[in-house]
Amino acid sequence: MLPDIIDAALKNGKLMDKDEIELNKSFDKLSQKSGWEKKLIEDLALSSLKEKRTTRRWGIFFKLIFWVYLITLLALFFVPLEPGEILDKATGEHTALINIKGVISSETEASADGVVTALREAFEDKRTKGIILRMNTPGGSPVQAAYINDEIYRLKKLHPDTKVYAVIMDMCASGGYYIAAAADEIYADKGSLVGSIGVLMNGFGFENAIDKIGVTRRLYTAGEHKSFLDPFTAPQDDDVKHTKAMLANIHKQFIDVVKKGRGDKLKNDPLLFSGYVWTGEQSLELGLVDKLGSSSYVAREVIGAEKIKDFTVSEAFIDRFAKKLGASMATQLSEVSGFNLSPQLR
Repeated sequence: MLPDIIDAALKNGKLMDKDEIELNKSFDKLSQKSGWEKKLIEDLALSSLKEKRTTRRWGIFFKLIFWVYLITLLALFFVPLEPGEILDKATGEHTALINIKGVISSETEASADGVVTALREAFEDKRTKGIILRMNTPGGSPVQAAYINDEIYRLKKLHPDTKVYAVIMDMCASGGYYIAAAADEIYADKGSLVGSIGVLMNGFGFENAIDKIGVTRRLYTAGEHKSFLDPFTAPQDDDVKHTKAMLANIHKQFIDVVKKGRGDKLKNDPLLFSGYVWTGEQSLELGLVDKLGSSSYVAREVIGAEKIKDFTVSEAFIDRFAKKLGASMATQLSEVSGFNLSPQLR
């Protein structure tokens, strides 16, 4: 007959068959003991039982957490489509769609490699009747934007019958507009933010802070101006002059690209290239956009192929997650430390 401790344990929760067998064997031996030995064995058996139950429960808990985490990640990477649009494997003539979303950088979804690959596939598809660049970006790397801009012109020359239309969603600023300027026509919503034709380079100076906390800065260089971007060194007049000249040069390149793409459509406004952003309605008056309209409108009414086929290059889930995590950490570190020393069209 099992001792009282086993009965109580079985009432409090169901034991696994293996556990029951082991405890039965233990208490067969226990019945031969008496006094303090019996009490000690009872305590050890109860502790062992509790430990096994706790281990099983924690195992179930962590497995549940893992699956919830995995499902949440999958949900985060699901991108809903614009209402009313059909993205399918169109069998007849179709409008090719390429999303340019987020910061334009070699490490993000809006990288030149991804966009250029999508552009080439869209242009080479004989069923493509027109191409829409769906823009929703604050800008980013001038180099990445220039690669995409140049490739659009090259592909349009090879396929003169295929027109490219940029359609702006929430925002198309700086490097985004650098790309959009290569399109044959630009469409936007009246509330879209458009423009920001300028260049920036930002950071913080900590030269006074290290004096106050008693830190000695040791910096060794070869080259008179090698440390001109060092945040712990006070900027020299020559360094500031050089930096402004460098940014002005990139700004001129940007302006030239916009003028090449928009031509006489641009209004003669002194603030046009100042770095300001405008609404889609204002941009229409300034010549930054041609008309107001959505992607579905352009596909249906302008291109004449209502079916839309998405050519956007999608990375494997694990690669996309790793890149997003790395880019997010780098961005946060940059913002916290104040170091963002690469010229940005943002």
